[in-house]
Amino acid sequence: MDIFEAARTNDIPALEGFLTSHQLNARDARGSTALIIATYHNHAAAVTTLLQAGADTEIQDNMGNTALMGVCFKGYIEMADLLLKHGAKVDAENYNGATALTFAATFGRTGIIRLLLSHGASPLKRDKSGRSPIDYARLQQNRTSYEALFAAATR
Repeated sequence: MDIFEAARTNDIPALEGFLTSHQLNARDARGSTALIIATYHNHAAAVTTLLQAGADTEIQDNMGNTALMGVCFKGYIEMADLLLKHGAKVDAENYNGATALTFAATFGRTGIIRLLLSHGASPLKRDKSGRSPIDYARLQQNRTSYEALFAAATR
C-alpha cells in the first residue's frame, strides 16, 4: 500500500503512517496527490487528515485540475465546502481555462454553484474556448444553474 491507495480506501491509520515518511504532496503517474484522490472518492476523514497535515489544495493533476474542480465535477458539496474553508482558490484554472464553477455549471450542480458564488467565483470568467460558466449551464440546459449564475452576473 502507498499513500495514494490509503487515500483511495480512506485508510486513516495507513495514511497517518505515510504522512511521517512520505512527501505529503507527492504525485502519482496521473499527477494526482493523495488529497485529490481522497476528495474524488468523497472520503471526508482522509481529506481532513491530509488538510490538517498541510496538504496543498492548489496542486494540479496532469490535466490542470485541482481537488476543488474534481469535487465540483462529482457533485460533492460538503467536500467543496471543506476545501474552500481550507483555502482552495475558487477561481483557479485548469489548462483549458476552466474553473470549479465551469464544472459545476456544466453538470448542473446548483448547490455547489451557490457555494462557489458565495466565495467569490466569477460567473463571467471565460475558458480558452471563450465560454463562461453561464454559457455551459445554458448549453447543457441546466435551467436552475443558469438562473443562479445569471442572477449573480447581473448583480
